[in-house]
Amino acid sequence: MEIALYGICTDQTLRPDEVAKLVEDAGFDGLAIGEHTHIPSSRESPYPLGELPMEYARTYDLFISLTAMALATTRLRVSSGIIQLAQRDPIITAKEAASLDVLSDGRLDLIVGHGWNMEEMRNHGVDPNVRYDIVREKMLAMREIFRNDVASFEGTYVSFEKIWSWPKPVQPGGVPLFYGGNSPGSEERSMEYGDGWAPIFGPGIVDRVRAFTEANPGVPVVVAGVPSEPAEIEAFASAGTTRAILGLGAVNSPEEAEPKLEELRRCVETAVG
Repeated sequence: MEIALYGICTDQTLRPDEVAKLVEDAGFDGLAIGEHTHIPSSRESPYPLGELPMEYARTYDLFISLTAMALATTRLRVSSGIIQLAQRDPIITAKEAASLDVLSDGRLDLIVGHGWNMEEMRNHGVDPNVRYDIVREKMLAMREIFRNDVASFEGTYVSFEKIWSWPKPVQPGGVPLFYGGNSPGSEERSMEYGDGWAPIFGPGIVDRVRAFTEANPGVPVVVAGVPSEPAEIEAFASAGTTRAILGLGAVNSPEEAEPKLEELRRCVETAVG
């Protein structure tokens, strides 16, 4: 099982390229960062995990950060965690993703989410009530662009006919698009229009991962938010998880990052050796 970390990079923290180099040098396999184009100050939508970290309003652009991370490293996989695809143009996003996949020699993954901030979506002209259908079509459309020299797609929310778009991703089949979600039916949706499943840690998830990997051998599973506890890490490894993402959070300096990274490294070694 690969071990990746989740970081928060803003204009007030250590730069994403600097964080990525530290994470790679510490021996981890990947680094994921999240995305918000903005945070509406109205704060009508409750943050699902409690109190909203104000860093979310100060994050860098996702693809600029991922590119900086990839170019600062040589083997580290870089990932969204998550990409807000409902409020993105799928043709532009496919171009960005393919370009970065080429420049990183095939080290990009995208975990796709549906979003929780309704006001943010509305500011992009997205109706939150149909965001699941929108994300489905945009994932399918991006896969068409990745895989075909002449790509077409016809849907309710996405439609284009016979387009050229290069470069194509280095990775066979295109940049992996992991369906992110825990809701009922997530496993089935990940098989229908994703390249793998990416649930968030929570009650019952390890059992669902085990059932999924047994039913779908070879389909990758990335679990985000795995606690930095040896027993939890070992449980997900035993369940067939492809990659566990542990929390690093925001760091302000190399001196602050190093003890956090060392603590996480020791935890992983205790769990899986």
